[in-house]
Amino acid sequence: MAKKNAKNSDPNYKVIAENRRARFDYAIEEDVECGIILTGSEVKSLRENSANIAESYAAVEDGELWLVNSYIAPYDRAMFSHQERARRKLLVSRKELAHMWTATQRKGMTLVPLVMYFNHKGLVKIKIGIAKGKKAHDKRATEAKRDWGRQKQRLLRHGE
Repeated sequence: MAKKNAKNSDPNYKVIAENRRARFDYAIEEDVECGIILTGSEVKSLRENSANIAESYAAVEDGELWLVNSYIAPYDRAMFSHQERARRKLLVSRKELAHMWTATQRKGMTLVPLVMYFNHKGLVKIKIGIAKGKKAHDKRATEAKRDWGRQKQRLLRHGE
């Protein structure tokens, strides 16, 4: 019997926003799941509307992890509305925070948000990738590799 993927079968799991360009522009070394501090109107807005994390980034400042320049649409029925592009604090363990800080300071890496989603408990989580920027020739090589994979699949399908 095949094992079901918990993320697909769970009714609470829902992807809110995805940074699809991140894997093209950056070589992702590893990723970390973070919690995020939000106000009530932000969570309500995420349940109804959409968000955008494509132009955002994460930064370690004063021993805290922040999500900068992310967009959460305004919630029109809120009594106290939120700022659309506010800096939002991310929640990680001290060990992970220290690891991210050393990666960004010493190794020249960046922290790129990959996906924002509701987990199986209904909490908003964001996956941050510790990444190194790709050069133009790296992007071309990745694209050529992907194209060859597609071509190979096409040949295998039509060759049989």
